[in-house]
Amino acid sequence: MNIKELIGARIKSLRQGKGLTQEALAEKIGISSKYLSSIERGKENPTLDTLIQLAKALKVELFEIFLYAHEAPSSDELRKCIQSLIEEVDMDRLRLATKLLRAVFH
Repeated sequence: MNIKELIGARIKSLRQGKGLTQEALAEKIGISSKYLSSIERGKENPTLDTLIQLAKALKVELFEIFLYAHEAPSSDELRKCIQSLIEEVDMDRLRLATKLLRAVFH
């Protein structure tokens, strides 16, 4: 499984754990159920804003979306993924990501 599939599976698991349909969750955050389905299947790359909205709607902390350690790829794969994400974001999102990582690691 790649990282997008792991995150998607985690979102699906959290959604189902809350008893929500894709339609209900998508409506809560203002996206289409088709887009949410694609996220859950690991076919889409959700923005940080979308992930934040999903976490709020699921009533979990953002970092909980990334708690899939039992299915996680190697640490090298995770580092490469983080590096590629860092290279793609603008300065505002990079600052937000830094704050999130500091919160997780402290």
